[in-house]
Amino acid sequence: MEFRQCSMEDVVMTSSLLDFYKGKKVFLTGHTGFKGSWLSKILCDAGAIVTGYSLPAPTDPALFPMLSFSDNMTSVIGDIRDIESLKSAFTKAEPEIVIHMAAQPIVRDSYKDPAYTYETNVMGTVNILECVRTIGGVKSFLNVTTDKVYYNNDSDKGFCETDPLDGYDPYSNSKSCSELVTHSYKNSFFSDGATAISTARAGNVIGGGDFANDRIIPDSVRAAIKGEKIIVRNPYSTRPYQHVLEPLFTYLLIVKKQYEDQKLSGYYNVGPDDCDCVTTGELVTMFCEKWGEGLSWEDRYDGGPHEAKFLKLDCTCIKKTFGWNPVWHIDEAVAASVEWAKAYRDKKNIEEIMNQQIRKFSEKWENSVGKF
Repeated sequence: MEFRQCSMEDVVMTSSLLDFYKGKKVFLTGHTGFKGSWLSKILCDAGAIVTGYSLPAPTDPALFPMLSFSDNMTSVIGDIRDIESLKSAFTKAEPEIVIHMAAQPIVRDSYKDPAYTYETNVMGTVNILECVRTIGGVKSFLNVTTDKVYYNNDSDKGFCETDPLDGYDPYSNSKSCSELVTHSYKNSFFSDGATAISTARAGNVIGGGDFANDRIIPDSVRAAIKGEKIIVRNPYSTRPYQHVLEPLFTYLLIVKKQYEDQKLSGYYNVGPDDCDCVTTGELVTMFCEKWGEGLSWEDRYDGGPHEAKFLKLDCTCIKKTFGWNPVWHIDEAVAASVEWAKAYRDKKNIEEIMNQQIRKFSEKWENSVGKF
């Protein structure tokens, strides 16, 4: 397997990141999910012509139906495993940019239904790449995977892009397979450079609007709203937590830069700095402090399925290639998550909260990463 070597020279960024997307035709899979809803909003607000393809929102309540911008995009409800339906939507959209985020994303659910997890995460990737290959017209393709794609022996070393891929559980392993599928298609069918192809391996994402089960911040929000103690099943596991805006802006950066220069396509870790890799217990303690109201948590290990104790990403490659650095520390990420959750609880305008957070993040991003 070939990996593009990181350049020691930063890429010169000369135009606005979001301005680049104005008028661009973007095909986004998984648009009704937590991350997909935020990304759909950012793209639509930037003036992109967005077609989303996804199953219905995976939770009830869910973020996507709460947002008014959805009237400004084409939302196709379909199964990524159904290649004929996918091809039909893809052909109509005529995209020049594809961001693939559709997935079964929950580790514990992958133990309950491994076949569905593999069908969605592996064959879904094959299907979207078949659309790119056979229909054509795409200049920039990004497959969003996960920090869990690596073979993990619980060492304290941050994983880099050249480390072996071999996720343990069905979810993590299926995303490792999705990476390998992407690498094979890239080498076999896109070596002419007409379509730039990258994968992005993001850390654990938190933020407002995530209603999933078996994720620590949504579980904490539900407990806080009910006035109950937060139950933590494994407070000692270390994860690279980051606010949802962090990887989304970085995905958009990768897509833009490889659109402009195919040589910048590659395999990129997207995670926080070491100082922001915290244990689950530390994260929930921060959450309780930000929430106030006497909120507390308790350790209640449930003996559940295997999960790695330690996970951290080495993001040297993307830092050297794009001059990128994380924008919000974990404290800011938790504060933004609490702000959104309290606005939701108090029936305030959550879309305005998102607008404020996006503006605040974008301003700091520009100062941190540079002019695009």
